[in-house]
Amino acid sequence: MFEQKIRPMLAYSSPPFDSPEHIFEVKWDGTRCILFSKKGEVRLQNRRLLDITYRYPELQGLWKRIRAKEAILDGELVVLEEGRPSFEKLQQREHISDPLKIELLSERLPATYIAFDLLFLEGEDFTSRPLTERRRHLDGIIEEGEGLILSRFVEERGTVFLKEVVSRGLEGVMAKEKGSPYLVGKRSRHWLKIKPRRRAICHIMGYSRGKGEREGLFGSLLLATREEGKWVYRGRVGSGFSAEEMQRIHALVKGLEVREGVLKVDLKGARWVKPHLRCEVLYQELTPEGRFRAPVFLRLLEGEG
Repeated sequence: MFEQKIRPMLAYSSPPFDSPEHIFEVKWDGTRCILFSKKGEVRLQNRRLLDITYRYPELQGLWKRIRAKEAILDGELVVLEEGRPSFEKLQQREHISDPLKIELLSERLPATYIAFDLLFLEGEDFTSRPLTERRRHLDGIIEEGEGLILSRFVEERGTVFLKEVVSRGLEGVMAKEKGSPYLVGKRSRHWLKIKPRRRAICHIMGYSRGKGEREGLFGSLLLATREEGKWVYRGRVGSGFSAEEMQRIHALVKGLEVREGVLKVDLKGARWVKPHLRCEVLYQELTPEGRFRAPVFLRLLEGEG
């Protein structure tokens, strides 16, 4: 069991809501991780089924604080900065393979495992048991400390909890049905992810050519906003379009193509257009580079900007 690969259960998106049938917990901005623990050993597996144990030597002793001979947990790996996850610092950990650099970063940017579910305990499969029972057993075997904490939750009051979470600079909230099983490798509405969304009005500066199902159309739109008289590149948006919108927008941008765009950024394969079209997008937050994180196209705005 220690060597098997397990695909984590996934969630659908949802607007905020209240419900006595759900628990609500913080959605941590990190790397999803299945943790395998047995006496003297810990193994970490990410969402893509890759063994990432070698990247986190500081977590190899976590088995000492899991009161079980064998257990398999689900949770999130994060790098905390002033009590909040730093996705950028975690990315530094994720892309290093050199053993010396890994060792140095494990001291400078130590990771923490936040446990939120229990899949197997002492060889017994817990996935078909209700979430509340799994959580009760998880709480009973975890001894919190450096590198290992439990994800806390509230009941019923999801809307207020989301506001509190966002006010503290956290990513969002997970809503989970109390009586739900753990569906290995499946996306289910038993689990719902709730994130705040921001809106922005952007100029369409160009597009990338579509591939596969989008052959002959565009793959994504290149966006910018006008800030203090200057163009600021905000990244690409490639989701949220209906088939009809894809056709309409592609025809419009094709008619506005120019040899050279006004944005001073080097984007391989970009097709530039006159910045006459505007659109509204939803996004999660701005990255440190000023790009939209997880943008979704909302609508094309009428009239030139």
